[in-house]
Amino acid sequence: MASAAAPVQQVPDVVSVKIVIAGGFGVGKTTFVSAVSDIGPLTTDVTMTAAGQDVDDLSLVPDKRTTTVAFDFGRVDLGEIRLYLFGTPGQTRFWFMWDSAVRGALAAVVLADTRRLADSFAAIDFFEHRQLPYIVVVNQFDGAKDHSVADLRDALAIDPGVPLLTCDARVRDGVKRVLIELVEHLIQLRDPRRVAAANHPL
Repeated sequence: MASAAAPVQQVPDVVSVKIVIAGGFGVGKTTFVSAVSDIGPLTTDVTMTAAGQDVDDLSLVPDKRTTTVAFDFGRVDLGEIRLYLFGTPGQTRFWFMWDSAVRGALAAVVLADTRRLADSFAAIDFFEHRQLPYIVVVNQFDGAKDHSVADLRDALAIDPGVPLLTCDARVRDGVKRVLIELVEHLIQLRDPRRVAAANHPL
């Protein structure tokens, strides 16, 4: 008698989501992508030279030796959701690439440094103008002063509905937590009934 065929295991569908990681020069975008990526990240860092010393402010990041000239790329799986991370260059002379970066993206992370919050304004304005959902994440640099969430939100002039988080871009668990909160934010935006249920439990 022929043996019964083994049951075919169902492989869960993986939902792919493109996320853009943006922010000012030297704010930690490459570090953020590299820290959390499940694969070896693709980076386009090149060594900084004297040619950029008049346009790249290194006063707060004196140890920075390389800079992104195209995109950083990484991938991280969150259960059945696979995030493709695209880190943008920070210098103004490379901003023309941002339009390509956001094509097909569902959301963005704007990294901020409390020592130079003004560097985040361009990214925030960019995503607001394109109506792309985003969250703001304050990268916890060594030696930076602590500020209340309320003060940071006022300084950045972001809408109350935009999540404002903190993390150390060098630490995988913290970066992963940020991405999980971003996905949850996207789900809430796309299904307001979940928000209502959370605010008015039975």
